[in-house]
Amino acid sequence: MADKDDDNGGGDSPIPAERFTPEPDAPDAPGAAGGNGEEQTATIAISGQYIKDLSFEAPNTPQVFEALQNEMPNIPIEVDVAANGVGENFYEVVLKVRAEAKVQDQLCYILEMEYAGLFMVNVPQEALAPVLLVECPLIIFPFLRRIVADATSDGGFAPLMLAPIDFASLYQQRMAQGMAQAGGEEGGTAEA
Repeated sequence: MADKDDDNGGGDSPIPAERFTPEPDAPDAPGAAGGNGEEQTATIAISGQYIKDLSFEAPNTPQVFEALQNEMPNIPIEVDVAANGVGENFYEVVLKVRAEAKVQDQLCYILEMEYAGLFMVNVPQEALAPVLLVECPLIIFPFLRRIVADATSDGGFAPLMLAPIDFASLYQQRMAQGMAQAGGEEGGTAEA
């Protein structure tokens, strides 16, 4: 009967162990401060989360409900991530979402939201941007998703269930755009 690990440290856990950071003062934590003065491990901790801005407008109600009986709305969704330092090792990470639902060229609703988390981040400088723009948004996204679904439902429409977002790809696209813009600016300056 002792063929399963009680601590879920076995290979059959659905959650990869590398997604969790051990406590810095745990004796078996890699890089834990010991008697020889080693540095503590990298840590990420959420100190709070909150709605910075929420706007829901449905200017064509109730007339738009008739059109929705026969046709599904087209809902393009824009997502952005921003991060700002607010103190030593503290950062505000903001997820911005905008959804505009239309049916037969008639506006159903516009939803705009900024949802933020306040994070304590202690990582090497080279890992800071990926942590702030990939890992931190992954932590707060489920809460934003629930609020968006509730807001659209409370507005009288079908709940808007945002699909999971690949923040790593979003970050890579942002880095590629930044490099292209920097290259274009350098090229423009060189030609002038």
